[in-house]
Amino acid sequence: MKRLEKLRQQMKQEELEGLLITSSINQRYMTGFTGTAGVVVVTQNKAVFITDFRYMEQAHQQVTDFEIIEHQGPIQKTVDEWVKAQAISSIGFEKNDLTYGQYELYKQALSVQLVPSDGLIEKIRLIKDPAELDILKEACKIGDKAFEHILSYIKPGVKEIDIANELEFFMRRQGMTSSSFDTIVASGYRSALPHGVASDKQIQSGELVTLDFGGWYHGYSSDMTRTVAVGEISEELTAIYHIVLDAQMKGVAGIKPGITAAEADALTRDHIKEKGYGDYFGHSTGHGLGMDVHEAPALSFRSDAVLAEGMVVTVEPGIYVPQVGGCRIEDDIVLTAEGNQRLSHAPKELIYVPND
Repeated sequence: MKRLEKLRQQMKQEELEGLLITSSINQRYMTGFTGTAGVVVVTQNKAVFITDFRYMEQAHQQVTDFEIIEHQGPIQKTVDEWVKAQAISSIGFEKNDLTYGQYELYKQALSVQLVPSDGLIEKIRLIKDPAELDILKEACKIGDKAFEHILSYIKPGVKEIDIANELEFFMRRQGMTSSSFDTIVASGYRSALPHGVASDKQIQSGELVTLDFGGWYHGYSSDMTRTVAVGEISEELTAIYHIVLDAQMKGVAGIKPGITAAEADALTRDHIKEKGYGDYFGHSTGHGLGMDVHEAPALSFRSDAVLAEGMVVTVEPGIYVPQVGGCRIEDDIVLTAEGNQRLSHAPKELIYVPND
């Protein structure tokens, strides 16, 4: 079933006559358009993409199954003119995307009622189709290559930011358009920061170094974390690493369609609790991955969402002990009928980087 048909089903369930799509990610998902200006409007019978003269040629190259209209005045006026022609009385809007200022402009311009909607397209995006999975697999392959590449750069005296830059340059050379989030390179005491974005700190011998990185590939994101040791590390850091690794492998082994997100989270969290580090694992086990680097479902103890075949999620437990250090290990997986398949394959056993 085409994405447009799936969306119209969602709209029927929500009793929406039309939907105004302002999210650039959702627009790209529905139309294929990669530009930065325009809106999409969908009814049960018609669909239109509205943009300005700068993107008309691009729209005609990328957008199919949608009427394409150029607006010359305010885009809200063109939306109103098109909606009037459809003889509908109300239209949904993406309440989590439209700012209050933008909402005011549409409210003043439209002659139909604006109805807040939430997550209609995101629900469709939960299940990846074969073409999306092919892109995500390639994105993860680049991540694997990047990890292999960066190992020779990690050594005492090198700044975290230099490691992060080399990772990004390498991924770009492999076909990524950019990193999909600020690359995390956190060494020593900074490895206890779950989101320790790369700094000017120099890596030292005897430290763990956590690398969390990903890139955009054809509109989809990879996301992988590995932690390595520089020279010999303490017994406590070694124990922390293996507890996280065992927890992560339990998660990968047990996540499958039919279980809840909370049950998936428990696969890793329970092991870390049993080993006495439950207070040092404060984030969820993972999250959905696709056209957003963080999307549904969240593998959280707070979520009763049921996992389904075709979802792509991360599995990334961690332990973070202040002033001591931390560790996180993360894979991207796709749920299959039998369980799941790993998309990231970089080695996970503890790697000791030489001191020189």
